[in-house]
Parts: sequence; C-alpha cells; structure tokens
Amino acid sequence: MNDLRTEKDAPLRAEIRELGKRLGDTIRTEHGEAIFSLVEAIRQASVAIHRGDTDPTSLETLLHGMTRDEAIVVIRAFTLFSHLANIAEDQHHLRRARAHAIAGSPAKEGSLAHAVAALERAGVSRTALTQFLATACVRPVLTAHPTEVQRQAVLAREQEIAHWLAERDRVALTPEERAEVDAAIERAIRTLWLTRLIRPTRISVLDEANNVLNYFRSTFLPQLPKLYRRLARLVGRWAETPFLQIGSWVGGDRDGNPFVTAEVLRATVIRNAAAALEYYLDAVHRLGGTLPLAAGLSPVTPELDALAEQAGSPSPHRADERYRLALIAIYARLAATYQQLVGHLPRRLPSVELPPYPSAEAFAADLETIHGSLTAAGLSEIADGALAELRTAVRVFGFHLAHLDLRQNSAVHEAVIAELIAAAHPGVDYRRLPETERVALLRRELATARPLTNPDWSYSATTQSELEIFRTARWAHDTIGPRVIEQYVISKTDAVSDILEVAVLLKEVGLLQPWRNHLAVDIVPLFETIADLEAAPQILRDLYALPEYRAWVAARGNRQEIMLGYSDSNKDGGFVTANWALYRAQQTLVATAEQIGITLRLFHGRGGSVGRGGGPSYQAILAQPKGAVAGQLKLTEQGEVIAAKYANPELGQRNLEVLVAATIEASLLGKDGSAPDPRFETVMAELSDHAFRAYRALVHETEGFETFFWEATVIEEIAHLNIGSRPASRTKSRNIEDLRAIPWVFSWSQARIMLPGWYGFGSAVETWVNEAEQAGETAAARIALLQRMAREWSFFTAMLHNMDMVLGKSDLAIAERYVALVRDQALAQSIFARIRDEWSRTVRWLLTLTGQRELLDSNPLLKRSVQNRFPYIDPLHLVQVELLRRHRAGEDDPRLRLGIHLSINGIAAGLRNSG
Repeated sequence: MNDLRTEKDAPLRAEIRELGKRLGDTIRTEHGEAIFSLVEAIRQASVAIHRGDTDPTSLETLLHGMTRDEAIVVIRAFTLFSHLANIAEDQHHLRRARAHAIAGSPAKEGSLAHAVAALERAGVSRTALTQFLATACVRPVLTAHPTEVQRQAVLAREQEIAHWLAERDRVALTPEERAEVDAAIERAIRTLWLTRLIRPTRISVLDEANNVLNYFRSTFLPQLPKLYRRLARLVGRWAETPFLQIGSWVGGDRDGNPFVTAEVLRATVIRNAAAALEYYLDAVHRLGGTLPLAAGLSPVTPELDALAEQAGSPSPHRADERYRLALIAIYARLAATYQQLVGHLPRRLPSVELPPYPSAEAFAADLETIHGSLTAAGLSEIADGALAELRTAVRVFGFHLAHLDLRQNSAVHEAVIAELIAAAHPGVDYRRLPETERVALLRRELATARPLTNPDWSYSATTQSELEIFRTARWAHDTIGPRVIEQYVISKTDAVSDILEVAVLLKEVGLLQPWRNHLAVDIVPLFETIADLEAAPQILRDLYALPEYRAWVAARGNRQEIMLGYSDSNKDGGFVTANWALYRAQQTLVATAEQIGITLRLFHGRGGSVGRGGGPSYQAILAQPKGAVAGQLKLTEQGEVIAAKYANPELGQRNLEVLVAATIEASLLGKDGSAPDPRFETVMAELSDHAFRAYRALVHETEGFETFFWEATVIEEIAHLNIGSRPASRTKSRNIEDLRAIPWVFSWSQARIMLPGWYGFGSAVETWVNEAEQAGETAAARIALLQRMAREWSFFTAMLHNMDMVLGKSDLAIAERYVALVRDQALAQSIFARIRDEWSRTVRWLLTLTGQRELLDSNPLLKRSVQNRFPYIDPLHLVQVELLRRHRAGEDDPRLRLGIHLSINGIAAGLRNSG
C-alpha cells in the first residue's frame, strides 16, 4: 500500500522539484551564485536535520551568519517555495480526481455522484431530492480578517502557474508546445519573485471587497452554473431554485471594525452589482455569437419576436436572426442598468438605447423567453447549453452578486437605543433598566408607527453612523432588491432586548413595518461564549413568546437563523469544551425550534484553523447532531482558507460540491453526529468539564499568562502588519478577553504551539480515566469506552481527527525558540513546562484512543505533506525568532520589520489552515 501511495505521489514530488528548481534558477539570476548557494545550503541542512543526518547547529550557524539583506532573500525563497508546493499539491489532488473519474472508479465521498448514488441505494427518489433542493439553502459566507496574508497580485501569478500546470496535465503537447508551457511557468515564477509579497500600507475595507470580487470573477460566477449542470446530469433536471448561493461579510461586518461605514457599504453594494452585470454583459455578448439562427429555418415564438423588435431596425443581413436581435435588446437593457448603478456605460457599448431593467427577475424573464422559444422549436439541446448556465447564474447571483450580511456588536446597538430613548423620553435611562423593562419599552416603540428619531435633533457620531448604515441598507433594498441584504447578525447576543433593539432600528428605516407584519431582513443572534451558547435555547423561547416577533418571522417563511461562534467559544473555554458546547447548543436549539414550531437555520462561524472550528468540511457537516442541518447550512469561509479553497476555479467547484453533497447526505440519509450510545454524551460532558478547568486554569487564571502570550508569539507584530482592515483587538487592551479570536489562534500557529486546537484534552481524559475506581469501574473499561466512542461516534471521531491534524503541525522544539523571547524566563519556563506536559499527555491519549502509532497515521497524505514541508518551514521560524529578538531589543531597521512580516507570510503558507 505504501509503495502504491508513493507511486501515486511521484508526479507531485517531480512537480515540486521542478518548481523548486525554477525558483532556484530565478534566485541565481536575480541575486547571483553566492546567494543561491546560501539558500541551497540552508535547504540541504534543514532536510538533513529532519532525516537525523546532521546536528541542528549546522543550520543555526548558516542562519546566524547572514546579513539582513541576505535574510530577506532567504525568507522570500522559503516562503515562495511553500506557495509553489501548495500549488503543486492542489494540482495533484485535481489530477488524481480526474484519473479516478476517467478510470470509472466508484464516486468518492464528498462528491455529488456519491451522494446521489447513496440516495438511490436508500430508496430516496429523484423527485424527493428535487423537492428537497427547492427549499434547501447552502451558503458559504466569505469574510475578511486580520490574518489574511495573501496579496491579489501574488494570487494572480499563482493562479497563472496553476493554469499552466493544469494545461500540461490535460493536453497531449508536442515538444514545441511543452516548451512554450514550460517557458510560461518560468516567466510566472520570475514575475512572482519580483512581486512584493506583503502590502506597504494597511489594506482598506474596499480593497478587501475588491479581493473578494476576484474570487467571484474567477470561480463563483463561472463555476456555480457548472455545478448546477453537473447536478442536473445526475438528477435528470435542472434545479429551478438557487439553493447554493454565496454570501459575504466584507463591507457589511462592522463588529470591531470602525472602517466599515455607510459609504463603504454603499460602495460595496455597487461594486458587487457591477461585477455581476459585467459578467452578464459578456455572457450575453458571447451568446449572441452562438445563436445566429435564422427564423426561416427555425420558427420563433411571438414572445421572442416581440423581444427582438426592441432592437429596432436591424441590418438587413440580420433581420431574420431573431435570437441575435433579442440578445442585442437584452444587452442594451443590461448596459442601461449598469449605467444607472455605476454611473457610466460598460466598456462594450450597446447598439441601441433601451431603458434599464427594474430587477434581475425582469432580466431572467427575457432569458426565459429565449429558452421557451428554443424549446418550442425542438432545440432543447441548444437551450440547455450556455443559455442554461446564464439563466442559472442570474437565479443565483441576481443583480446583488453576493448576499451581504450586516453585523454589529450588541453593545453598540444598546448605546444607540439608549441615546435615542433618552432624547425621545427625557428622564428614561435605558441602560439602567432591567431586562423585562427594556423588552416592554422596546415593544411599545415597535407597536407605534411613530419614528423614534427626529431629524431636527443632534445625535452622537456613533448613533449617526449606525443610523446611516440602516438607511443605506434600505437604499440597497430599493435599488438592487431584497436579496442584497437578507440577514442582520448581532454579535454577543445574550438577551431578547438585543434582538428587539435591532428591530427598532430596522423599523426606523422601513425595513420592518410591524403594522403589516413586514420584516425585510432576518434578525440573527450570534451566540459566542460558552455561557451564551448555554443560554441560547431559553433566549429563543423568550423571543418567540412575543406574538409580534412570531408574526414577523411567520411572514418571512417561519424560519429563524441563529449563528454559532466557534472562535470566541474556543478562546473562552478551550477546544474540547467549545466543541461540546456547540454540539449541545445545536441539539437544544433544534429541540426548542421544534417545540416552537419554526424552521431553524444554523449559521456556523467557523474559521480556517481547528482552533476556530476549521477542518474538513464534509466530516464537519456530518458530525453535527440530528436535525442540525435539515437542508439549511451556512458557514463562514475566512482568510487564507478562501484562497486555498477557491483561488483555483476547478478546486473551488469541488469544494462547493462537498458542501452540497454533505448537506444532502446529512438531511436525506440521516447521517449525523448523534451518539449511537447515550453513555457517550454523558462521558463527553464529563470530559468537557475537566478540559474546561484545565484550559481556564492556564489561560485565564495563571498570573502572567498574558505577558507570556504577547512575548512568546508574534501577536504584537501581527497587530501592526498590513494584512487586514480590521484591528487585531476590539479595544486597546492586551487582555485575552478583548483580543479577537482570529489573531489569537494565528499567533499560536506561528509559534507552532497550536494551543487552541488541543489544550485540555489530555488532562480531561487522564482525569476521567483515573476517576474510574471511585465510580465503581476499571480504568481499562473506561479506556475501552473512549476507544469505542472514537470508532462509532462521528462527532468524537471528527474532534479527534482535527486534533490529530493540528498536533501533527505542532513542534515544541521550534516553540522553545519563541519561549526564549520572553523577558521573564522564570515565568516563561513555568508556563511552557505546563504546556509541554499537556502536549505530551494529549498526544499519548490521542494515540491510545485512535490506535495510531504516530500522529497522522490515519491521514498519510497529510502526514507526508507535513513532513515534506517542515524542512522548508523551520528556517523561517529560526530567522523569524532572530529578527524578533533584534526588533524587540530596539533595533529600528525597516528590513527587520519587512523580514518579520515576510516570515509570517511564509509560515502561514507552509502550514496552510492556520488562521
């Protein structure tokens, strides 16, 4: 088996060697033989150390002898090698998938073909699947965050390299053609080397919005219709309802980001609409060239003829080409729509002048007219080509492109409402009111048509800014349509009043009209901490005890969306407890929703790293408890994970397919993470309690831990790195509670400790096993029960799998270098000793429960990848530590800061899902 796997990996190894050689040639050309020799010597020394062939001091001697300029070149070399290795690995996965399909092998888990075949075996009809998809919702939501380290200029070159590698795989090339492709790859690598890897200034929110648009242009707009086509082939008909859509937080997420203003929101909405319209304009133009059908040879319907008449007096050479004329008219109306929204006509000018479309539905209706005429003429094979994909794109993306969520912290809403109440009701101090009185006051405001705001009054800058956001949301609905903003997310929800405060603000701009039960957006509470997750079901019950709220939601389809925070729950309670609290919250929320009589949609705020809920999507979805998916799935895609999943269009389609396949299987086949034995949940609850105490004792109760964290990681440098528009902390405090969960996890990854992805598990298991005797059991019986949980309970299996993955990427020998940066070494060694002991305990118990001899034995592909990468990541760590030491000692050299920031980029690229 190992030989077979090695043989399958041979093309990957060859491709990595080739890309590495081309990178080396570029370094030699640009910097000379001496620098190239230094880079090569460092590489060989690091590889030899990992093989056990040489002493680590040989590498340290090389690194310590470098000048600062040499250090920059070395860091860039190993950083770009990691980037190129990522490209090669992605291409290898696609190559293997194509070979699998060509060979006619059984469909793999996570594919649509596998899901549909499983449905057929289970006796689920295609009609049932079609009916299910008509009400289903699968929506990945793209977010930006402060550890996004990729520049679009870098991504573009990497996409170019991936394109040429794919071309080489797919096409039988002549020697001359092969030489041309090789030259193109070499040019792209040379250009990449000469491209700045990090930004000289902090990125803006609109820069982030533009970055996201690149993924829509390259992947989502062209690939989603292809995915729908693939499903149509499997099921036998096109899905009429756009169940798979893309959401975004970029430009709408204000929580802790003061740079998201009403002007930014408006600009984001316009840019998103412009990107959608540009895609449609190009598609309609191309379609016109593929439908030169003559009416004399293929009769058209009266509706199509009327549409063609809108094009005016055509050239006599095209008078009978009614489809082309219809598309000329459609193009003209799209161009007018573009001009109305963007302020100028598109690059390719229309042939005639026509009024803009009032909505995306009107555009879709014209495309339906073309489809109907082709179908009536018996040309369904033509209708089901590019036209069908365009029709699907319009159903999915409309004129809004992305479903833009708005998000703000409940504390901000509270402050705004308190100010508005104080002005409208002198003497009433809203903030001092108990919850019951707050709810009563808010309900009275919601019961009246009178606005709470007064245009003649003066409000604080915060209140004015928030009100303007709501007014802009109303403008977006009126201008683009109701699909442009469908959800409003409330961070740190811990009471019913948090939800009613947003309802009052929506009412102020007409997005809520209580007198006619019209609510234009879903109000989505976000439960983040362990305590908030536990309180969520009762808050839901209290909320639906209000008849007016129940009526508003009923008018929107009787569905309540609730968001679950994976990041802050982990930072609050640790990896084990966060996993369990999220699982239990889903169970109780599902049960509560059933009692209330509403449909529940859970929105999973997952990050890229395991410490933030990351991990393989397919297993994660199937590990949710019974009823938690039920055809409704939203989840965040964040930071470098967006690039890893969606920068390559083909890989992007496969990742989207995984989400759909898992949702289908979890919903229609009853696959879920429910415990097959009720004892499993009891054990998990006890493990969670033990893990919580162990984690809190270290992170929240150890004196000096915050100092250790800030000095033993790169959190300080991340806070000043130009890699995101959002500050790393919600306040200027250095408190762990105030720090954003994203840089918290990212910093531990950079130091290779990975603490948020495992800490507390070893103590929890060991304590529980040692308590066996006092419970009248044996330790062996308890271990056997845990091993059975690892085999039979998908929730527990997924948790162990993710922990295995993150532990496999940890390296405490590297971590020791970072610990040495802490000024108080007595404190540092005391805390690190506890971390080291817990790491050893956790690894030991993980191997015991899974039956592995070593970490990652159950995931040999990842194990080989990690082992192959370590020799190229380790030099980056060693150089980073040295540069950090100099920088923190007071050396003020721009090259030091540049080197540190470049090393952060390189380590993140080498580890991949780290933020």
